Amino acid sequence: MLSPARIMTTDLRSAALDSKAWPFEEARKLLKRYPDGKPGGGPVLFETGYGPSGLPHIGTFNEVLRTTMVRNAFHALSDQPTRLIAFSDDMDGLRKVPDNVPNGDMLRAHLGKPLTRIPDPFGKFDSFAAHNNAMLRQFLDRFGFDYDFASSTEYYEGGRFDDAIKGVLRHYQGILDVMLPTLRAERRETYSPVLPVSPTSGIVLQVPVEVVDAEAGTIAFTDDSGERIVQSALGGRSKLQWKVDWAMRWVALGVDYEMAGKDLIDSVTQSSKIARVLGGRPPEGFNYEMFLDEKGEKISKSKGNGLSLDQWLTYGPEESLAFFAYREPKKAKALHFGVIPRAVDDYWQFRGNYPTQELPQKLGNPVHHIHDGKVPEATLPVTFGLLLNLVGVMGEASQEQVWGYLRNYVPDATPEHDPELDRLIGYALAYARDFVAPTLHRRAPAGVEIDALRRLDADLAALPAGASAEAIQNVVYEIGKTAGFDTLRDWFKALYETLLGSEQGPRMGSFIALYGVENSRRLIAEALAKA
Repeated sequence: MLSPARIMTTDLRSAALDSKAWPFEEARKLLKRYPDGKPGGGPVLFETGYGPSGLPHIGTFNEVLRTTMVRNAFHALSDQPTRLIAFSDDMDGLRKVPDNVPNGDMLRAHLGKPLTRIPDPFGKFDSFAAHNNAMLRQFLDRFGFDYDFASSTEYYEGGRFDDAIKGVLRHYQGILDVMLPTLRAERRETYSPVLPVSPTSGIVLQVPVEVVDAEAGTIAFTDDSGERIVQSALGGRSKLQWKVDWAMRWVALGVDYEMAGKDLIDSVTQSSKIARVLGGRPPEGFNYEMFLDEKGEKISKSKGNGLSLDQWLTYGPEESLAFFAYREPKKAKALHFGVIPRAVDDYWQFRGNYPTQELPQKLGNPVHHIHDGKVPEATLPVTFGLLLNLVGVMGEASQEQVWGYLRNYVPDATPEHDPELDRLIGYALAYARDFVAPTLHRRAPAGVEIDALRRLDADLAALPAGASAEAIQNVVYEIGKTAGFDTLRDWFKALYETLLGSEQGPRMGSFIALYGVENSRRLIAEALAKA
């Protein structure tokens, strides 16, 4: 779905240069960074980071997705090669035991050690990091992301970061000058850019370090046993503090683009300063806003107030999640089950608009970036919201029963001919079962509503067989105008509450056509029986 496209036209490139879509705005930063191509002809390097102390989550998906969108946008602007690294910071010491893994007591005994040197609590891999890295790769492969996986431990232990670590030791004081003013007084006493790995306990130590020989990579420190140790900082025998590590990685790998959450703005600032101290150039990027829960509070993995990727994909397709992630990345958005139906319908609405749009509008359409310009042609005959209303009034229903109603509305619709609609029916059944059905309550009609419903029943009975949704909507509309309601809104609200059991609902002409005139008249009769 999201592999980079390399087919470009002059018109596309010209329109992309002017597009205000945020992936193109980000991509133009890279074009400005390397107007004549990256020195040496190497690929423009994109990076996403991942802390494998926990399982991959929806934030991981969003960061890789958004970075890939920028990468694809860059391909529309330039012929320069690119590469995306998904970097796992698995050399990091385990600070606390996650709540969602087994064998917590075992993990607690290894606190402070690098994640790659801690047994796998699931008992499937050589280490805790190996387990979570495997989950990350399966996770990214599931969505077809084009990336190269990188392990911090492999890079440290394999010597790939040795020269960069020597650079940190050479510029030790310059890095301290950046970091110490940002720390509390007590933290300054023990802060060190380099964290030695204890040769006795294997713990990544948070202790002051003395640079003995920067060119040789030698450091001295007091071990957790109290002994003064002189050892190499190279080959995986030390780990850099993470802001220093981030900067070192940018410089060592030549990272050109990396985005981060708004909560890391200060970290980006400090790491960028350190990268310059090391003689490098910080990458381009932007800070995206964090998701909020339905109460407007920041989502936290430890609180468990977020929505997981698997939960979203139980009730909506991945394209709907991609659409949600694409829209307004610098604006805080509520992420909860209630946003899924709107995201599904908005995705399909924008997808339906795409074929008839001019090129500049297409480049600003979210579906262009979700599908990298290869937008599928199929459209839906009904909305997801309408499906939810249908299965809501049906109660316990099967996929086949829903198709039975759909054939009344779209005679030639079949699961084989409309596989995406078939998939959407499955999502609608799951969502209605778990979130719609428990909330439905059909109230009794009152006042002018009673006569209006009687008129609706009579007018529906008088319609010719096979009346269109538009003809039915006209009947509903005329009754609402003449039945004594203060506003048409009051009439439609009455229909939703008395017939469907909800405060909001679909275009009633479409719903009645889909559910069937006779079935709809039965709903009216049930409502009138309560009056």
